[in-house]
Amino acid sequence: MAGKVAVVTGSNKGIGFATVKLLCKKFNGTIYLTSRDEARGKAAVADLNKLGLKPAYHQLDVIDRSSIERFRDHIKKNHGGIDILINNAAVANSVSLYNSYEECKYIIDINYKSLLTIQELLFPLIRNNGRIVNISSDCGHLSNIRNKYWIERLSRKDFSVKDVNEFVDWYLDSMKKGTFNKDDIADEGTLAAYRVAKVGVSALTILQQKELEGRNISVNSMHPGLVRTDMTVGVGFYDIDEAAETPVYLALEAPQSLKGAYVWYDRQVLDWYDYKADWYFKSSTLQK
Repeated sequence: MAGKVAVVTGSNKGIGFATVKLLCKKFNGTIYLTSRDEARGKAAVADLNKLGLKPAYHQLDVIDRSSIERFRDHIKKNHGGIDILINNAAVANSVSLYNSYEECKYIIDINYKSLLTIQELLFPLIRNNGRIVNISSDCGHLSNIRNKYWIERLSRKDFSVKDVNEFVDWYLDSMKKGTFNKDDIADEGTLAAYRVAKVGVSALTILQQKELEGRNISVNSMHPGLVRTDMTVGVGFYDIDEAAETPVYLALEAPQSLKGAYVWYDRQVLDWYDYKADWYFKSSTLQK
């Protein structure tokens, strides 16, 4: 049971894989590489084994409640708790700038709604003084939203998870009914589902910090940069190893006093509430 534990969700490839790799070099404890697909996860572990790195593996599908419960029970039985949790599992359809309702729902389920289940089932296992890093995006800054009602509601310092959930459901409902207005989202409504989901992640981070403050657990969200991965169709100014540095910094080296923050890939802390800022994602950057 003794010994520290780190967990990275969605870590069989991309930023998650590189984050596990770097943690294996810097973190003195057990590091869990997790994935929805067990074969791909074990293949990723084998790749790291070839480098002399030895992460543990467990299957974890972040949108399958029973999968999260099995993982929770495994951690409880074998380790008793978690010291570092990096919520990295994500999906985006970067090939198409506009998505169908079914695609939007899937993007939001994985990127945002999964965090609510993880919060319910895994957060009780986070040890006092632990650290949680939620991988967000420049799509997750409030400046991605242009609808005045939702800007005002999410800008309130006393906003709640009910506000965030209703914001996400408002968007999904507009897609289902065919009433979505592109003017409600930055950049002509491109990648709207991903923006809505990641704004949800960043907002939820602020609320999670308030909930866990009494146990001195730090919860931060961060934008890893435009990283060359399958998700960005190979476009980006960072490779995955470079992109892993800031998440690992937040997990291991940042001051414990850094809490509830929205952090840029260069470790700069931004004002998430500054909806007039120029931090929103521009789809033109995806063009090679």
